[in-house]
Amino acid sequence: MHREHMTVVIVGHVDHGKSTVIGRLLADTGSLPEGKLDQVKATCARNAKPFEYAFLLDALKDERSQGITIDAARCFFKTARRDYIILDAPGHIEFLKNMVTGASRAEVAILVIDAKQGVQENTRRHGMVVSMIGVKRILVLVNKMDLVGYDQAAFERVSNAFRAFLKEIDIEPIAFIPVSAFQGDNLISTSQRMPWYQGRPFLGELDLIPVKEQPANLPLRFPVQDIYKFTENGDERRIIAGTLATGTARAGDPVVFYPSGKRSTIRSVEEFNTPPRQDAASGEAIGFTLTDELYLRPGEIMTRQDARPPRTATQFKANIFWVGRTPFVKDKTYKLKIGTAQSPVKLVDILRIIDAQDLSSAVRQDSINRHDVATCVLEVTRPIAYDLAQDIEALSRFVIVDHFEIAGGGIIIDELRPDASTLEQHVTNREKRWVHGLVLPAERAAAYRHKGQFIIVTGNSAEKNGAVARLLERSLFDNGRKAYYLNTANLTCGLTDGSTDVADAREEEIRVLGELGRVLTDAGHIVVTDLNHYDAYDIARLKTFVHPFEVLVVGLGASAPETTLSLNDAMSPGDTAAVICQWLRDMDILPDYSL
Repeated sequence: MHREHMTVVIVGHVDHGKSTVIGRLLADTGSLPEGKLDQVKATCARNAKPFEYAFLLDALKDERSQGITIDAARCFFKTARRDYIILDAPGHIEFLKNMVTGASRAEVAILVIDAKQGVQENTRRHGMVVSMIGVKRILVLVNKMDLVGYDQAAFERVSNAFRAFLKEIDIEPIAFIPVSAFQGDNLISTSQRMPWYQGRPFLGELDLIPVKEQPANLPLRFPVQDIYKFTENGDERRIIAGTLATGTARAGDPVVFYPSGKRSTIRSVEEFNTPPRQDAASGEAIGFTLTDELYLRPGEIMTRQDARPPRTATQFKANIFWVGRTPFVKDKTYKLKIGTAQSPVKLVDILRIIDAQDLSSAVRQDSINRHDVATCVLEVTRPIAYDLAQDIEALSRFVIVDHFEIAGGGIIIDELRPDASTLEQHVTNREKRWVHGLVLPAERAAAYRHKGQFIIVTGNSAEKNGAVARLLERSLFDNGRKAYYLNTANLTCGLTDGSTDVADAREEEIRVLGELGRVLTDAGHIVVTDLNHYDAYDIARLKTFVHPFEVLVVGLGASAPETTLSLNDAMSPGDTAAVICQWLRDMDILPDYSL
């Protein structure tokens, strides 16, 4: 019979009894090595020390090297229903580190509060931190009830105070349970010392919490890692490779890719050196071929067309843990990795920070320091596909890279729809500061017989795109126009420097192309360029950069999106250039134009 597994994390203010709770659970569930409880009791007797269940953890940690399955952060216990891993990270910094790497995978948080001392500032902060890492199911143990005489009023004072705080951070606790870990009250079985408590004991409540939905039952999520093209012996397959994160996929499934929105149908399921197969399940490293030949970028997420789609956005709210050598600051470009996607990312705003040294909290600081946990707003240069932490955990997790080192990690907790992106704000500020010469744009247009213009030629063939663009420049120039062909390869020869702060060379290429296009169109030129394998968002960014001048997109072939002019790609480059020139004249973009 298959047994369920659940991971829980235990938190609480120092000396509120976390270790005693864990020690008592290990002892009362029979999860200790044989003879360990008697051994620790005997050691206490020899040293004239009163026995405490917390001593069991110290004794077990001392024996980690002997193969006992417990360490400073994890231990294991069982109930009749399921197996549990309980995570306990002592100390502030150690606790926060473990939350990013381990405790953030917990399904339930157990928060321990001393009934006599009540809710402390660190109690609130621990609750806040647990919430920030995405653990929303919380069981609260009001411990040491024996020290307040098992008084119901004392329990209710603590419960009401902490329930009000949890409501402020949008958490509805599963239950408040009065316990005495040292005496064993209400941990495993109901205590006769508190007849006024009508709820279940701790383990009874914990056993009833449903485990997380298994990955195979979640919506299909397949992050595209790479695309492989085979040509030997007439093999024309284009295999989309990656690891199936959640769900299942079968040949014949209609699928859609995010954030591009491209659609197709799975033709086949591919695996190296194995017989043909019809399906794939979560966790498998696998490949797919499609019925359509799509241009896809690594980082796209494939899902079924009838499934709940992932979120797509350029700006989102996230909780992060920062471990970088230098602080996380605004107006600097980092690299974000989520799933198989990578993108330049900037810190837009800091909403809340918890300092790891003393768990103090602050708002609206200018930077996030090492070991701080923060809620912040991040922005990437192009839309990425992701899920929220409460929906599909695996696709909400990300890391941030600074100078080739992982400097932070976190989870996405909400999407944002900003009034203006940082790019739009940049362009607005640029135009406000733009210093104009004494020659007016209208004077240039009259002298050159056209306004500044930015023309993009794109299609399925990079070679043909370039040929058409160069012939278009030649034709325009021969007819007295101020035309200039700007190849993107020229940008990497001098205008970009390969800076390690730039997370994506293509993004930098578009930025420089757009900024240079803005200058040349302001000078009255018709700038002609060719782009290969672009998407609608690339064009949108270029249009923003070149603003206030117009961008015209000439698409060669039916697959080119966002085109101003669509042409059949069967024509020769010369004929195509001639058609474009005629169209520019018909649209009065080139007034008084004659061939």
